[in-house]
Amino acid sequence: MSLNRSEKEAVISDVTSLAAKAQTLVMAEYRGITVADMTKLRNEARSKGVTLSVLKNTLARRAVAGSAFEIVGDQMTGPLIYGFSEDAVAAAKVVADFAKTNDKLVIRGGAFGGKALDVNGVKQLANIPSKEVLLAQLLGLMQSPISRTARVLAALAEKRGGGEAAPADAPAEAQAA
Repeated sequence: MSLNRSEKEAVISDVTSLAAKAQTLVMAEYRGITVADMTKLRNEARSKGVTLSVLKNTLARRAVAGSAFEIVGDQMTGPLIYGFSEDAVAAAKVVADFAKTNDKLVIRGGAFGGKALDVNGVKQLANIPSKEVLLAQLLGLMQSPISRTARVLAALAEKRGGGEAAPADAPAEAQAA
């Protein structure tokens, strides 16, 4: 069913606002995917904060015109699903993980940080740990020197405390005898 002009303008404005907030765009060809599999993909994407849209390519090109994703406008051909995410790796991770289990979803490319990504670029982006994991690793690195210093100081205090206590006990025993 064809969209009228006002419906097309509404779709373009919706996608333009998505593109303005998003850090990453991933495009994948979905030819041959069952409705059940597509529903699973959409549910997984929604839970990760990724917005998946099936759009006419001309509308998608108009929507991303003037944004950081304009550079992939020439790749917008064929039946594509567009994944936008505010998290830098979420869209790539959702699409790449689903493509591993469903060979009918073919990653075509994407964009991140104003640069076009090919299939391998999207897969590399998907392999980057999530923001929460990276923050936990950073916190662990920051905590490590402090905890090591605390352990060394505790060991020194125990050694000095143990070394001073023994000589003090020895004269007391000698006086009692």
